Amino acid sequence: MHFVIMGCGRVGSSLAQEIEGRGHSVAVIDQNPDAFRRLPADFSGKKVTGVGFDRDTLVQAGIEDAYAFAAVSDGDNSNILSARVVRETYGVDNVVARIYDPHRAEIYQRLGIPTVATVRWTADQVLRRMLPLGSTDEYRDPSGTVRLAQIDYHRRWVGRPVLNIEAATGARVAFLTRYTSAVLPTSDIVLQENDELHLLMTADASAEVERILTAAPNAEED
Repeated sequence: MHFVIMGCGRVGSSLAQEIEGRGHSVAVIDQNPDAFRRLPADFSGKKVTGVGFDRDTLVQAGIEDAYAFAAVSDGDNSNILSARVVRETYGVDNVVARIYDPHRAEIYQRLGIPTVATVRWTADQVLRRMLPLGSTDEYRDPSGTVRLAQIDYHRRWVGRPVLNIEAATGARVAFLTRYTSAVLPTSDIVLQENDELHLLMTADASAEVERILTAAPNAEED
């Protein structure tokens, strides 16, 4: 498959190397030709000088055959404009834009453009390491209605079936991370110590789900 990346900073160059390492073709766009120095000498993808919302630049990068497009430059306006041009003009469904302003990121999510809000993600990761229990967003659907999050839990939930967690919270256990591997839940799977718990829930139920799991289960949940 072919991928197009706008922005050859640390994120863009890392993405390009990772995607190429998986056997796909990659084109990287940046308006500063010096930025391509971040790519390794053996990088075989295209290096296109220009801006990601310019149609000639996009065509040169192979956007007409692209499976996905990532806008990860250091400019919010450029990223979102490029993402919209790629989706609306070239019909590329798999589009993501990095946005530094979390409020703008929420707006574009509602417009159906997946975004990565850099500031919010960083803040969430820092808070996760500072606060004893809580949750970390992993995905929200474009409308903001459904949320996938990693939820911390009280130690007394350990040893209880995943079905008990779903019954107590009303959320759906999407998967567990156990010893760095993802595990899909089955009807008899039990939460083990050090498991990471990933739940699907509606956004308006998130606070209640977090409240239930970060407290010890009561007798009815045993």
